[in-house]
Amino acid sequence: MTTSYPSREALRERAAAALTVARVRTAGLTDAVSDADLTAQHSPLMSPLVWDLAHIGNQEELWLLRNVAGRESMRPEINPLYDAFEHPRAERPKLPLLGPEEARRYAAEVRGRVFDLLERTPLEGSALLDDGFAFGMIAQHEQQHDETMLITHQLRQGAPVLTAPDPDAPYDPPLSAEVLVPGGPFSMGTSAEPWSLDNERPAHVRDVASFWIDTVPVTNAAYLAFIADGGYHEPRWWAAPGWQQIREHSIEAPLFWHREAGQWLRRRFGVTEPVPEDEPVLHVSWYEADAYARWAGRRLPTEAEWEKAARFDPVTGRSARYPWGDADPTPALANLGQRHLRPARAGSYPAGASPLGVRQLIGDVWEWTASDFLPYPGFRAFPYREYSEVFFGPEHKVLRGGSFAVDPVACRGTFRNWDLPVRRQIFSGFRTARDV
Repeated sequence: MTTSYPSREALRERAAAALTVARVRTAGLTDAVSDADLTAQHSPLMSPLVWDLAHIGNQEELWLLRNVAGRESMRPEINPLYDAFEHPRAERPKLPLLGPEEARRYAAEVRGRVFDLLERTPLEGSALLDDGFAFGMIAQHEQQHDETMLITHQLRQGAPVLTAPDPDAPYDPPLSAEVLVPGGPFSMGTSAEPWSLDNERPAHVRDVASFWIDTVPVTNAAYLAFIADGGYHEPRWWAAPGWQQIREHSIEAPLFWHREAGQWLRRRFGVTEPVPEDEPVLHVSWYEADAYARWAGRRLPTEAEWEKAARFDPVTGRSARYPWGDADPTPALANLGQRHLRPARAGSYPAGASPLGVRQLIGDVWEWTASDFLPYPGFRAFPYREYSEVFFGPEHKVLRGGSFAVDPVACRGTFRNWDLPVRRQIFSGFRTARDV
């Protein structure tokens, strides 16, 4: 399917809206804490929040003002400080970073110039400009860093500073625990989505054998059964590196969980609460997901299986943009955009189910797959190798579907996320599959 816009003006409005929504969220995440919290490093896994703030502005300047508009750098002396590949996260607090107010002013000045550019730039004539790609890429980049900053908020110690209503989503318990996905070819990836990123491209045919997949993500209740059965103490369920990790770090439950007076509790954005049994499990590594699947007599779905379950309509034979079809997400279809600070209970959003009846494939929790992060046939790095290409290989595993922390602009049925299999601070869960 080709996604198109009725006019250049409509495209400009979409780009401006996406940029505005992202900046409002960035402001909320950074204004919620003190300057001391902004400049502190809350975990060696994450940058100080003030680094993310200025990096957002610096990347926007790089791609829109320098690459698209051909202007000189506004602050050439800071460019190396905000190059994500030049300085590891653990070292960033030692850099001479912009302070909170200076970072805000810099990002705001860049944005003002970008809106001027958007008003008069023809959104065609080059790969960066066609369909407003560069503006969409920057909106997605900012939202991805907003998700990163939300992870930092979760890691931060102290009193709660973020609030959001709990999900009150449409709910209908699924009729079956698993769904049969028929074998055969389907179209994977995209060549038509205007703001899709390089690793989603190009569309290509994959042939997938029939398989069963969980109707909903694995819940806390199901995962508690794995814990109660000694899952963290039985090496036969674990890949060797995963077993080494849990032994070295004495891991016995998902990150942010602890047991008190016989009850499992979790810390969520500064609030300690009982683990809700009907929510999808959250903050588990690929190794934990893989071990659970083995314990359950199942396995993680491959990336191709996940996408076929999410996009393929057996009646029409086509792959849609989302499980529910081609329409953009709404609050009735998926838990996205940080509207809530938790997943909705398993079985929510029945209107967002795939044609086969698989639920919650978009939003709530990122879902680990069995697959390594690899390029599609015909892949071409664009607009820079460091977005995807340098991460390809067996070191990174693919996650799909987004989470409650992901904005709709950065979430599609074809969207690919990836991370190291040890990662637990991300908003990750999973569902399982089995062969027919």
